Amino acid sequence: MAGSKKTKKKPSARRVARQAYEAELERLQIELVSMQQWVNATGARVVVVFEGRDAAGKGGAIKRIMQYLNPRTARVVALPMPSERERGQWYFQRYIERLPTAGEIVLYDRSWYNRAGVEHVMGYCTPQQYELFLQQAPDFERMIVADGIILIKYWFSVSDAEQEARFKSRLNDPMRRWKLSETDLLSISRWEDYSRAKDEMFAYTDIPEAPWWTIESDDKRSARLNAINHLLGQVPYESLEPESVEIPPRPRADDYERPPRELHRHVPDHAETLRAT
Repeated sequence: MAGSKKTKKKPSARRVARQAYEAELERLQIELVSMQQWVNATGARVVVVFEGRDAAGKGGAIKRIMQYLNPRTARVVALPMPSERERGQWYFQRYIERLPTAGEIVLYDRSWYNRAGVEHVMGYCTPQQYELFLQQAPDFERMIVADGIILIKYWFSVSDAEQEARFKSRLNDPMRRWKLSETDLLSISRWEDYSRAKDEMFAYTDIPEAPWWTIESDDKRSARLNAINHLLGQVPYESLEPESVEIPPRPRADDYERPPRELHRHVPDHAETLRAT
């Protein structure tokens, strides 16, 4: 993506077969559960930042990471536009409020880097606010890491041809149409501006304490597997034996008689209409 030229779709090896993908994804998701158990037990704090162009596959990767995790101690932060009150705060403040406490994992589906990307490119912030962000972000992240938080930053890289193909596939999909906004579409005409913004962001914020990791995402299956595998390697977890649990015998209910079913309201059996066909 460097420079002002568009990136053409990258030639890649044969796509990972679905059966192999699903088997490896299951193995990695089991490891994610093991990692979460270690985080809970040790009081570790983990922050994972997901950034990249629109339709680069961030959401799909986050969905697979979260699929089997306990939502009580693993959560996704995907903030809407700031409120009037939040616009009067220090820029990083609303992101700080959502950092993990002991034993938690937090995944940022876009993060404070909105200012270095869409806000800068689309003119939603002033040049002064943008420059201040680039100066403050590295120090902000150094403070996070110095306090013991594990901070991992991913940039999902997608080619222009693949991005456009994904936009078109969303256009007529009623379940994904909401993912296509006017800002998303403008990212096509502002491709080179976003490239320059990403390059400058990396120049300032790719620091040893919190480096950027790039994930090639034209192949969604490969991107998801690579992201999860790498994430597991960044957290120094150990597999813990779960506490022994025994399911107790069910006691007899000789002294209880349930009321007639007819006294309660039941949801209509819509599924029965499918069985009849």
